[in-house]
Parts: sequence; structure tokens; C-alpha cells
Amino acid sequence: MKTLENKVAIITGAGSGIGRSIALLYSSEGAKIVLTDINEQNGNAVLNEIKAKGGEAIFVKTDSSKPADNERVVEETMKKFGALHISVNNAGVGGPLMFTGDYPIEAWDKVISINLSGVFYGMRYQIPAILKSGGGSIVNIASIMGKVGTKGSPAYVAAKHGVVGLTEAAAVEYADQKIRINSIGPGFISTPLLTNTLDEATINVLKGLHPMGRLGTSEEIAELALWLNSDKASFVTGSYYNADGGYLAQ
Repeated sequence: MKTLENKVAIITGAGSGIGRSIALLYSSEGAKIVLTDINEQNGNAVLNEIKAKGGEAIFVKTDSSKPADNERVVEETMKKFGALHISVNNAGVGGPLMFTGDYPIEAWDKVISINLSGVFYGMRYQIPAILKSGGGSIVNIASIMGKVGTKGSPAYVAAKHGVVGLTEAAAVEYADQKIRINSIGPGFISTPLLTNTLDEATINVLKGLHPMGRLGTSEEIAELALWLNSDKASFVTGSYYNADGGYLAQ
């Protein structure tokens, strides 16, 4: 039997990077997938990948910063599959690199609304559906910047710290109601968002920040998420797992 056989999973930001890898892996492990992304072309591309491999999935174009969009995703999930057991709240943006005293107000609002409020909105509507389905598991994608700071990304750091705290609060609330909630803190991951925007010299600098001397892969994060969302992690809730090549151990 596959790890996620007969489970229904919502993956936000599933059109590329970590979200795409999680969606593909979960589908291969038997889950029915609800893909969300603001990029319709990317979302449909992943949908087609899953279907080409015999998986079952739907795509719902979603702006995770909007409560109504998050509510609609859950409604579409229940309408199509009749249950919700798993969610991965992954959608996020980086924002500009500027110090706090110069950081644009509009950029702050955007990063917080997507990276932090989007996770809350997701859980706000996912949790009642998971309860109705008999319980399940939520994984929120935070960051190494959910535990430490870095120069030039005040909104991102604040949002990811918030995701870790929100995860812990919700985990305690629902620990006795058969819902486990955990967060993951990836290090710098080789995704299109990174490799398409940074030059080789900058990427090499980022590699050097990790004791392993390389960037992580989205597939490596997906494997950790799979474990957390599976019954193998049945006594794990309220935890933060960093997958960072040793970054936080320094």
C-alpha cells in the first residue's frame, strides 16, 4: 500500500519549485491532489504531469493572500473528493532586498499577506474540513529564516518566524482532535525562483553558507514533507524541522 493511499491533499504554490515536487511525490504515493497557484500556466502544467502518470488531481487558480480564495479551494476540494486529510501551505514570495529603514511599505504588506496571512487563511478553512474528514496532517513551509535573521529581508524573516509560531499555536489547539501540524525550514533551495534570478557568483556564495557546500533540492524538502504528512510521523506535532545542509548548526 502506498504511503498516502486514499488521502486527499491540498498543495499551495504547487506550480513550481518545492510545491511542484511535493505534489508529484504525494501523487506517486497515492494521494488525490488539489493544486493551487496564482500562475495558471504553471499549475496546469503540473496537473498534466500528474495525470500523465496516472494520478488524480485538480487545479484551482488561487491568490493565497485572499481569504475568499482559500475558502474556495477547500470548497472545491470537498466538492470533488468529498474529504480533506492533508495540506501543505507552501506558497510564498521573497520580496525586495532592502534594510528595514528603507523597506517599501507596499512590499512589506505583500510579503506578510502571502507568506504569513496566506498560511493562516489556508489553515482557517482547511482545519474544519480536516476535522469533518476524521483528522489529518498539515505541513507549513517556513524557512531557516523562521529561526534566525538575515540582512535585507525584514518582511520575509518576520513572516517566516510568524509561520513557525502560528504552527506551534495551532498544533497545540488541535493535538487532541487528530490533526497534526508541523513546519519545515528549508535552507537555500535550487529552484527556478533562485537560479533564474541570481548570477553564478551569488549562487556560489549561497552554497558556501551551508556546511554541505551546496544548495538543497526541492525533492529533498518533499521527502521530509511526505514523512511529516504520513502516519509514520504519528507522534510528531508542533515541531519545526530544518532541512538546510547544516546552516543553522553553525
